[in-house]
Amino acid sequence: MADKPTKGLADVVAASTALSDIDGKAGRLFYRGYDIHDLAGRATFEETAHLLQCGKLPNRDELDRYGEELVRGRELGALVSANIPEIAEKQKPMEALRSLVSLSGADDPDKDSIAPDANLRKAARLTAQQPLLVARYHAARNGAEVPEPDPAMSIAANFLLQVTGRVPAQREVELFDACLVLHADHTMNASTFAARVCAATLSDMHSAIVAAIGTLKGPLHGGANEQVMKTLESISPTGVAQAVREKLAAGEKIMGFGHRVYKTEDPRATHLRRMSQELAESTGDDTYYRMSKEMEEVVFEMKGLYPNVDFYAASVYHYLGIPTDLFTPVFSISRMSGWTAHVIEQHADNRLIRPDSEYIGERDQKWKPIEER
Repeated sequence: MADKPTKGLADVVAASTALSDIDGKAGRLFYRGYDIHDLAGRATFEETAHLLQCGKLPNRDELDRYGEELVRGRELGALVSANIPEIAEKQKPMEALRSLVSLSGADDPDKDSIAPDANLRKAARLTAQQPLLVARYHAARNGAEVPEPDPAMSIAANFLLQVTGRVPAQREVELFDACLVLHADHTMNASTFAARVCAATLSDMHSAIVAAIGTLKGPLHGGANEQVMKTLESISPTGVAQAVREKLAAGEKIMGFGHRVYKTEDPRATHLRRMSQELAESTGDDTYYRMSKEMEEVVFEMKGLYPNVDFYAASVYHYLGIPTDLFTPVFSISRMSGWTAHVIEQHADNRLIRPDSEYIGERDQKWKPIEER
């Protein structure tokens, strides 16, 4: 008798990849063999994107050339630019990004090619344009103008400038840049798998990224960091423990805890906890960091669950001045580097992804005319 299928494809190897790896028991994450603890706070997001997309950490000349490509590639095309105001009026953030990335495909000069060199150029453009799309969407829905990106500034610095309207402090840039590194890739998660399934049909990169964004939009994948912030805002700072206990006793899920892969603390959460504490101290308002720490302690006491990447990301983004409903779009800014790298990898050694299924419906049904049904 055949083995029963595993729901959700848990523990099923769906592809071979050289991009990232997880040791769930030890709580470790690697990008192309580099431990995330060695990269976060050391390698810039631009270096990390180059590592994922091009296969190596760049030397100075390679990083300069990649940076120049990002600057050239961030200019939005006419079609996507013209549609931002109406999309901002009618669509929520992740819906808007799904639409805008699709439109940007029509503007891309390499849109009809999936050749390796074209894919690398498209990957750089998508990585450069995603933060600008988020910032332009946010400005349009508020009837504001977004500051033009400064070619001398990093992706992290430009995004904070464009979303908050102020020049960020250097330490804020460093911390946000580290956030982007931490979120850049994470093996065969749902959105990455969706991108690879689309790419495996030999569809183009923009189509694959739209599939990824549509998948990230779902609340079981993206959006947890936004829900964490909403939970923190709904609880009295002096009643955290009681509120968490009541929620858990009622069978409610506390977002930001537990993970399908990690059996110990998510290594990304280790960095984000420290970032939250540092920003709380620098702003002089430790409310959300203190609440998060207390919530973490109660959840571990009652459920034995560790925080995942989303939990402390919420307070970090809040302290950086990023609006709550842009938390998941920020995730997409970072993950664009990984998604595009996976599309490149899929196209380079492709086979159509076509899993089997187990039929559980009726059998031997007999057709009857509609008058006899």
